[in-house]
Amino acid sequence: MTKTITEVLSSLLPKNQSTNRKFNNAIVDAITAVYNEVVTNQKVELIEEITEAVTLTSDDSGKVFILNAAAGVEVALPAIAAGLKFKFILGAAFITTDWTILSATDVTQGNVLVAGAHVAGSDENTVSFVASAESIGDYVEYVSDGTNWYVSGSGVTAGSITLTTA
Repeated sequence: MTKTITEVLSSLLPKNQSTNRKFNNAIVDAITAVYNEVVTNQKVELIEEITEAVTLTSDDSGKVFILNAAAGVEVALPAIAAGLKFKFILGAAFITTDWTILSATDVTQGNVLVAGAHVAGSDENTVSFVASAESIGDYVEYVSDGTNWYVSGSGVTAGSITLTTA
């Protein structure tokens, strides 16, 4: 039998006197309220598909984007700000045009693991998923401290992800 949090807490508290019961009920109510607040405010990653060129906003921070089109397009990052975070995952193979993720300034730092080798970038503005070299599931993540975009990720095939200045 499954019990609610209120039933479990109530069974643990003594119920000898009416004063104790009121106090115990207040404790149960307070703990239940905190529990409900934690459960309802858990951060769940939002997943959104991108199929055409788009400019993201700071409101998109925290989302996981599935890149899903026959030809790659440009995804423009919002103005840099501390705490912004984005993840991009290839959801479909494409053969004609690279998917590019573009920052307005040359402040992309970091490295991605591509075919077992680290590909580093310093003061870049573009990360590309390269047409005909990509694999479904290749990904990059961006995190900003307000000064730089820090990028990490993984690509299966040699040359599948590049960090450059356009």
